[in-house]
Amino acid sequence: MFKNVKIILGLTMLASVALGVMAFFNHAWAASEAVGAAAVVPAVSTWAFLSAAIAVGLGSIGAGVAVAFVGASAVGAMSEKPEIAGKALIYVGLAEGIAIYGLIIAIMILGKV
Repeated sequence: MFKNVKIILGLTMLASVALGVMAFFNHAWAASEAVGAAAVVPAVSTWAFLSAAIAVGLGSIGAGVAVAFVGASAVGAMSEKPEIAGKALIYVGLAEGIAIYGLIIAIMILGKV
């Protein structure tokens, strides 16, 4: 079970780094083309992109860990008592909501840039 969690954590961190790098290069490309546009301080937008990537990455890591533990417990409980499947799925859905909160925070951060 912990091998799967490590794989999920590794892929999530890799996706966060990739998002941060893409955002950095996207900003550099957009800054070179925006000659007449209002000047945006590069350091501020770089930190905004990095913080948005961290918010999504850590939110996804937290959701992955939560779903791993809650999902395993839910499956174990359903194997003993199949009629609690609906209640168990609610708890798994609540654990998945953590990733959505991280995504919302990232959208709010990027909306300010």
